[in-house]
Amino acid sequence: MVERGYSVDHSTINRWVIHYSPQLENIFRQEKRQVGNRWRMDETYIKVKGKWKYFYRAVDKENNIIDFLQTAKRDKKAVLRFFNKAINNNGQPSVVNIDKSGTNKSAINVYNNENNTRIEIRQCKYLNNIEEQDHRLIKRLTRPMLGFKNFHCAQKTLIGIELVRMLKKGQQRYSAVSDKSVVELLYALAA
Repeated sequence: MVERGYSVDHSTINRWVIHYSPQLENIFRQEKRQVGNRWRMDETYIKVKGKWKYFYRAVDKENNIIDFLQTAKRDKKAVLRFFNKAINNNGQPSVVNIDKSGTNKSAINVYNNENNTRIEIRQCKYLNNIEEQDHRLIKRLTRPMLGFKNFHCAQKTLIGIELVRMLKKGQQRYSAVSDKSVVELLYALAA
């Protein structure tokens, strides 16, 4: 914006992120490449109004982002909602690697029983290292924000962060053969 002679306040950019992130994510989901069927699933904490909220994420074996969801609670219902969202958007996995969390395991078992499926659950903390390392980048970006003031604004901002990360990883169908920058890919989504 400065290169083009415009002066824009940071709060204006924040409003743009909150307004346009969900719309860009919907467009991106239509152009997203297929992910692998071996998932690593975990949650991390994000501070909203001084209280910890839960940000569920899943990546595949090649570290491609499968899906994400921010919830207020860490219970079986929240995990099941995340798992249903991820499967509806990306198809059913054959194996899910999780940490020793009992809520994650029970939610996947409930999904298996309700849908008559056989998704294998592997609980090993070392298999989730890819996901744990991926959390670092989320924390690094959200820490300078000093926490979010509103749950819904936090959700939409995290959508924007994850969208840019998926573009950087080349998860869009035509970006793998393209030599476009992330800004050009984001602009192509918006256009």
